[in-house]
Amino acid sequence: MEKAILSIQGLSKSFGNHEVLRKIDLDVQKGEIICIVGSSGSGKSTLLRCINRLERQTSGKIFYHDKEVRDIQREVNEYRSKVGMVFQSFNLFSNMTVLENCMLCTRKVLHLPKEEAFDRAIAHLKEVGMAPFINAKPAQLSGGQKQRVAIARSLCMNPEILLFDEPTSALDPEMVGEVLAVMQNLVETGLTMIVVTHEMAFARDVSTRTIFMDRGFVVEDAPPSQLFTNPKSPRTREFLSRYLAG
Repeated sequence: MEKAILSIQGLSKSFGNHEVLRKIDLDVQKGEIICIVGSSGSGKSTLLRCINRLERQTSGKIFYHDKEVRDIQREVNEYRSKVGMVFQSFNLFSNMTVLENCMLCTRKVLHLPKEEAFDRAIAHLKEVGMAPFINAKPAQLSGGQKQRVAIARSLCMNPEILLFDEPTSALDPEMVGEVLAVMQNLVETGLTMIVVTHEMAFARDVSTRTIFMDRGFVVEDAPPSQLFTNPKSPRTREFLSRYLAG
């Protein structure tokens, strides 16, 4: 097996006396689509935020291509350009157009020439079906459109891994499908993805591995064909019982 591009070793995170993550070990191989499921409060989003360095772990280490990710800001910025993140609340700049939102990081972080940043933004906005809206401001867009712009913005950095933190949870039900369709198309490109989601059908059909978390622990880590049909842990079976019954 090839070496993991991302390796998380013994990662724990506490907020005061509340331990949110408990000794998480996770290796991520190139091209994997890992979906993380679990009840609210199980630590899923905190795990992603630690991976992206938005939260500093209490203990444990994160390695990217065998190099430990340290807290030196220059190194963190470089790491985030390769390990991007799409948030549930979009995090678009309201005073900028769609195009400006997508060009900002490539100009400021990657220092791309304006023409190259423009071409890259247009290419990825086309990829997510948002090229006709380049001059719109976020307030003029639906939730699904905002999330597609946020995905395009992350893709503009040419990430090796893209993290998705419940990307459909802030959307009206009729908009969920358009965002999941974009994500499913990304799978075809070979992009490595770690997705925190409540969309069980997406996790079942798209992931190469599905992880069930509970109370800060990784309870089960298995191919979706196993986890959704024959979970080993009673807690996983309990969590999936309503979905499996359906």
